[in-house]
Amino acid sequence: MAAGRKYFGTDGVRGVYGGELMNEAFAWRLGAAAARLALAGGARPGAKVVIGRDTRNSGGSLERALAGGLAAEGLKPVSGGVVPTPAVSLAVRESAAALGAVITASHNPASDNGIKFFGPNGVKLTDDEELRLESLLPAAAGAPLAGELPRFGVHALYTRKAAALLPARALRGWKIVLDTANGAGAGTSRMVLEKLGAELVLIGNRPDGLNINEGVGSQHPEKMCAAVRAAGARLGVAHDGDADRCILCDENGDVLDGDEILTVLALHALAEGRLANRTLVVTVQSNLGVDAAVEAAGGRVCRTPVGDRYVCERMEAEGAGLGGESSGHVICAEVSPTGDGLVAALRVLGVMLATGRPLSELRRGLKKFPQLTGALRVRRKQPLESLATLPAEIAAIERELGGRGRVLVRYSGTEPLLRLLVEGETEAQVRGWLDRLETAVRRDLEVE
Repeated sequence: MAAGRKYFGTDGVRGVYGGELMNEAFAWRLGAAAARLALAGGARPGAKVVIGRDTRNSGGSLERALAGGLAAEGLKPVSGGVVPTPAVSLAVRESAAALGAVITASHNPASDNGIKFFGPNGVKLTDDEELRLESLLPAAAGAPLAGELPRFGVHALYTRKAAALLPARALRGWKIVLDTANGAGAGTSRMVLEKLGAELVLIGNRPDGLNINEGVGSQHPEKMCAAVRAAGARLGVAHDGDADRCILCDENGDVLDGDEILTVLALHALAEGRLANRTLVVTVQSNLGVDAAVEAAGGRVCRTPVGDRYVCERMEAEGAGLGGESSGHVICAEVSPTGDGLVAALRVLGVMLATGRPLSELRRGLKKFPQLTGALRVRRKQPLESLATLPAEIAAIERELGGRGRVLVRYSGTEPLLRLLVEGETEAQVRGWLDRLETAVRRDLEVE
C-alpha cells in the first residue's frame, strides 16, 4: 500500500458535509484531478465519466461540483442518479467509460458524504493511483456544472444484469424481509427481488435525504430480524447506504455477517468444484473459524488489509473468484470486481435453492472462534508505535494467546476511530484482553 495519502482513506475521501473535505470546492478539485489522472493514463478527451450517488441531501450539489471539475479538464460527466456503488462499476465496464465516481459515505450518517472512484476496468483506484490523483489537485476550484447532467441508464442496466443471476420467477412463494437503509439500494434491490417473484416485507425503503442508515440497514439489523420472525419470512437481507454490503438473517431471525455469508458460498462452491483456485480471500478482520471451515473442505484462505479493494487486488493476484469482509462486502468476481450487496444476497439465495436447505442449516458450516471488538473515538490518530502503553499491552496479550488467537488494533480509514479486535479460545479470556486494550488506549490517547 502507498504511504503518504492525505485525503483518501480505505474507501475514497469521506467527511462531514460542509467540512474541509466534503464541500463543493474540494469536490470540483477532485473531479479535475481525476480527469487529469485519466487523461495521463490514456483516456481520450471527451471520454465518458459515470457518476452515481446515494440518497443524501448533499449528493446533488456535490455531483454538480465534481462534474464541473471533470468537464473543465475535458471529460464528459454523465449521471446515473441514485444507484448502488456496484452499479457504477458495472456501468463503467459496460460503456467503456474512462472513470466512474460515486458520491456516498456508505454506512456513515446523513451528515457525512464522500467520493470514491473506479478506473476504466470498474475496479476502485489503487493506493498508488489515489496518491497520484492527490498530486494532480488544482490549487483552486472552478464553477460547478450548470443545469442537469446528461442521464445514463445505470439503474436499468444494473437491475437487468442482477435479475439474470437466478432463473425467472425463482423466488415465487418466498417471503423475504428487505432493509435498504433508506439508501441507494431502495429501488434496485426491491425491483430485482420482486421481478424474481419474491414477496417482500420492506424496511428502510423511504429515503428522505436525511434518514440514510438511521437505525436501519446493515449497521442496525435488529429491525430486520424482528420483521423476519413476525412475518415468518425465509430470510432477511440488509444493505448499507450505498448497497455494496449485505448482512442476512436466517428464518429464526438470527444474523449472518459477512464471514458467514462467505463461508456458505465458499463451502458450496468447493463441494461443486467451482471455487476458483479453491481459494477464498478475506481480510485480517475475519474470524479464524473461516480458515478452519474452508481448509477442512479442501480450500485455502488468503488474508488482506481491511478494505474491499485490497481484497479485490489479492483475488486477482491469486486467481480467486470469491472474497470479502466480515462487514458484508462480498465480491463475486465473475459478476463484479467490487462489493455488491444484492449480488451477495442472490448468490446465497442460489445456494438455498440448489440445496433445499434453510440458512439456519447452511450457516452451521462456520464455527466461530470467540471474538470481541471495540471502537474508541479519538481526537487525534497518533502513530500506534509511538504510544507509551498500548504496544507493550498488545505484545503481552499476544504472548498469552500463544498462537491460539489474535489481536488486531487499527485506525479506521473513514472515521476518527481506533478499532480493537481480540479472538481467543474462551469468551471470558477475550473479554479480559479487550478490557486491557481499552484501558491502555485511554492512557495513551484522548478518547471522546
